[in-house]
Amino acid sequence: MSDLESIGYSDWFRSRVDDKKIAAHSVARIVSVHKESYTVTKGREEVFAELSGNLLYGTESASDLPTTGDWVYTDYYDDDTHAIIYGVFPRKTLLKRKTAGKHADFQLIAANIDVAFIVQSLNDNFNLRRLERYLVMVNECGIEPVILLSKCDLLPDEEVNEIKKKVLGIAPQTAVMEFSNLSQENIDLIISSLKCKHSYCLLGSSGVGKTTLLNSIIGSDEFDTQPVSKIQSKGRHTTTSRQLVRLESGAMIIDTPGMRELGSMSVDDSLDETFSEILKLSYNCQFSNCSHTNEKGCAILAAIKADDLPEQRYQNYLKMKKESEFNQMSYIEKSMLVFKLINNELFYTLVRF
Repeated sequence: MSDLESIGYSDWFRSRVDDKKIAAHSVARIVSVHKESYTVTKGREEVFAELSGNLLYGTESASDLPTTGDWVYTDYYDDDTHAIIYGVFPRKTLLKRKTAGKHADFQLIAANIDVAFIVQSLNDNFNLRRLERYLVMVNECGIEPVILLSKCDLLPDEEVNEIKKKVLGIAPQTAVMEFSNLSQENIDLIISSLKCKHSYCLLGSSGVGKTTLLNSIIGSDEFDTQPVSKIQSKGRHTTTSRQLVRLESGAMIIDTPGMRELGSMSVDDSLDETFSEILKLSYNCQFSNCSHTNEKGCAILAAIKADDLPEQRYQNYLKMKKESEFNQMSYIEKSMLVFKLINNELFYTLVRF
């Protein structure tokens, strides 16, 4: 097994090389990103790297620049102590999220990930609606999700099992496991699930125990952690960048900063996958153009009334669908919609007075 193969370089990437670039440059993988500088590896030492002028100034979008986990074309200099990056390989998967705020910009999180561990703690952090958003984001990227419920030592087994039932209710085909960094419960099972040459990432809010889990997997306190606020049960950002960590098993794992806001880009397909039971119900509506709001014969409304579909889950689905539709609009369409909403607000204000 070559050094590149040991860090995930497979036939999928070999079949997509740029013939001109591969003839002129070598292949490396992005280990970490630090603003405008990078760390890369060919499978052994990690080397400081920068972008070539053409790549830095010739890209049309931020998505054309490297992110953690990317395969890149590089040249090494100064006795292999420094590298220049000349291009980015096609990505097998790309994990990204909408940036905080109203603008439909996005932030790259990691590339070429096989499995995403979505971590939620079993204390006040647990939130099914937030979990649905993570599932939509991961499914949109074609990444396999695994749900890890941390801090299981804080609750009796009966409550843990009840929460797991709720999780399986919204993600019946997804693996779900509780664990504890404190008691080390199920840590060995998580470690044994990590496959050689596969890339994993840890997703979740601040304070759920992602970095502590990474330390548990490594077997040492290599990465800094901070305690959760006892007053608000909220975590503090300890991880500020994304770094690809190679494990003794040959697996690779990326810790990610906690996300205070998750927004949907254009995610219609992954919405249908994550909320598949809602899509199936819509096929049984009496009218093909049913809006699922007040029509007679609406299968979705009937399911909500019969408590077969939680109304909160349906409302979360609608909210994300509207966000996705808005993000698919052109700049002009968005401007017209905002102008219309402002005019409507002014009209209702005048009517009230």
